[in-house]
Amino acid sequence: MAKQRVSNAFVAASWVALGAGMIGFVVGLARAEMELNEKGYYFTILLYGLFAVVSLQKAVRDKMENIKVTDIYYGLCWFATLSAIVLLVIGLWNATILPSEKGFYAFAFLLALFGAIAVQKNTRDNMMED
Repeated sequence: MAKQRVSNAFVAASWVALGAGMIGFVVGLARAEMELNEKGYYFTILLYGLFAVVSLQKAVRDKMENIKVTDIYYGLCWFATLSAIVLLVIGLWNATILPSEKGFYAFAFLLALFGAIAVQKNTRDNMMED
């Protein structure tokens, strides 16, 4: 059975999800009334989370395609992904911002992570076709 090409609509939707999540999160931080160190904490978690999920997606895909991935790297990818989410939850739990703001940051973060995974998947799929 031939591999199905990734549709342009899904590629576009993935990029939109990544952009909307990242831009929304960063614009929210820029406009927030919080200390600069707190903004830096959330921004660093966003970058850490994005890197973690892209690495995890690559490691999972490599394993599926029987490309050697060490157990320590695979475990580290899972740990990094989960720790980024846990660190965001801890930060938001203890933040002195409105619950609606906490929800905004949580959903923007998750949208950005989903978008990063989808973009990485699409990039990998398109590389396989060439």
